[in-house]
Amino acid sequence: MSARKRSKQPKRQTQKSKNKWGPIIIVSVAVVGLIGLGYLLYDSLRGPAPIEPIAGVVDHEHQERGHDEQEIEAGELPPVGGLHSATWQNCGIYDQPISIENAVHSLEHGAMWIAYQPELSPDDVQSLQNKARGENYVLLSPYPGLKSPVVLTAWETQLELDSVEDERIEEFIDRYQQGPTTPERGASCQDGVGTPLS
Repeated sequence: MSARKRSKQPKRQTQKSKNKWGPIIIVSVAVVGLIGLGYLLYDSLRGPAPIEPIAGVVDHEHQERGHDEQEIEAGELPPVGGLHSATWQNCGIYDQPISIENAVHSLEHGAMWIAYQPELSPDDVQSLQNKARGENYVLLSPYPGLKSPVVLTAWETQLELDSVEDERIEEFIDRYQQGPTTPERGASCQDGVGTPLS
C-alpha cells in the first residue's frame, strides 16, 4: 500500500505544477495584448508620418476664394488661387492656351495645371502629354510668357522646372491632384468649358 501511495503522489505534484503555470500564461497573454492595443491607439492618434516636401515647391497659403467674372491678367506664372470664374475648365490635354479664370476654378476642385512655354519642342510637348494622359484632375496647356519651361500649379502650390524630364513632375501629379491643399476635393473637373484633346 505504501508503494501505491508513493506512485500517486508525484502525479499530484505534476498536476499542481501545471496549474501553477496557467495563471502566469493568462496574465502574460493579457499584458502582451494590452501593450499591443496601447500601441495601436498611440499609432492611430499620432496620425500619418510626415511627408517629405518636394524640392523647389513654393507654397502660397490663404488664397482668396470666390467667383468673379473679371479677366485675370496673365503673369509670368499661373495664379495659385484667388477669385475666378464660376465655371471651371474641363480637365485634360490642350494644345492651345486655356482661360486662366476657368483654370483657377479647376484648381479649386483639385486639378493640377501643367503649363509649358509654347516654344517647347514637339518632343517635349509629347513627353508632357504622355505624363498627363489618363489623369482625371490634370490640365495641360501652353502658357504664353511663362517664366520657366514648365510650371506645375495646384491650389496654393507651385513648382517651376527647367526640363520635361524632371522626375518631380510625376511626384507633383501624384501628390497634388486632389491633394492636401484642395479646397473642394471631389468636385467635378468635367462638364465645364473647353474641349481637351484627350
